[in-house]
Amino acid sequence: MKIGVHKVAMAAPNDVSELAALIVAGTVDPARIVALIGKTEGNGGANDFTRGYATLSYQLLLAPLLGLSPEEVGHRIAFVWSGGTEGVLSPHATVLTRDESIAPPVAGDKRLALGIATTRTILPEEVGTMVQVREVARAVRVALDQAGIAEPADVHYVQVKGPLLTPAAVAEAEARGRPTVTRDPNGSKPYARGATALGVALALGEVAEEALSDAAIARRLDLFSKVASTSAGGELTACEVLLFGNSPSATSDFRIGHAVLRDAIDADAVIEAIGSADPESGSPGSGRLDAAARSRIAAIFAKAEASPTGRIRGRRNTMLSDADIHYERHARAALGAVIASVTGDPALFVSGGTEHQCGPGEAPIAAIVQVR
Repeated sequence: MKIGVHKVAMAAPNDVSELAALIVAGTVDPARIVALIGKTEGNGGANDFTRGYATLSYQLLLAPLLGLSPEEVGHRIAFVWSGGTEGVLSPHATVLTRDESIAPPVAGDKRLALGIATTRTILPEEVGTMVQVREVARAVRVALDQAGIAEPADVHYVQVKGPLLTPAAVAEAEARGRPTVTRDPNGSKPYARGATALGVALALGEVAEEALSDAAIARRLDLFSKVASTSAGGELTACEVLLFGNSPSATSDFRIGHAVLRDAIDADAVIEAIGSADPESGSPGSGRLDAAARSRIAAIFAKAEASPTGRIRGRRNTMLSDADIHYERHARAALGAVIASVTGDPALFVSGGTEHQCGPGEAPIAAIVQVR
């Protein structure tokens, strides 16, 4: 397995010109595209339609090239979008290709591998419940096997995008006599994100199933995964799992590493994640990367969270009490600036909401780095 990583800028949610240019140049073979992960300039809420708009735009680009309908492209390629490019964050997409042709791996080395799996449709009454947890766990195990990764310790990032509750979904469930975890679409996000994160934790052995229950989801935040990054959107009805790790059977030009951000200004953890993938790039405490190390960074994926105490490093902030701007938008803007100051590139995947994704107040970060 050989994974390709290509970052493309987007001038608007419907701008697919940079990927089109890579295809024309022969740099990207559309037949090998398996996933896109990106940031759009929407609000990141339940009514963020930029995510679906971007998906449709890429489907329309790829459909004639693949001889498929736009809907068939959506079934073939995983599209994961996070809305909200506050602060310096730049709209972009990371295009991932996979070549399954057999080639001898580098002896004794582990390189970037990617497994992709999708759950069955998650019914509205199942969002944010143990049903969703178990379905995601099953999909993670499928993705793990597909990636050729035998050891959970070699997994560094699991991106899951699943459904949240829309007014229509809530009404449909209630018409069948099935209550949902909440009737509030935006209020369903913590349950949806939390259930999918716990599914990752369950599959990777980070939590025991007997510790889990419906009542624990979005409440028992001492139960978590250190490598899960989960999002929820109204444009999905199933959960899409993208599992990244390093495998001895992969022949990619990249490795992936991860770390835990202890707060939104933890620059050391950014360097730690990069160093986890490429030990020569730097170490925590060094405070910076040289130009060569920066040039090898192919992608950064991170989650952003406000401190549950309302303080960072002893200083009070107003993220949780600001009635005008949701705390997720504050956190994304702050963390995006910190990461960009280290990497020199604001085209970063920074998503809000960390229910069961690292401990309270913490957040995961992963880095894909080109191997020298």
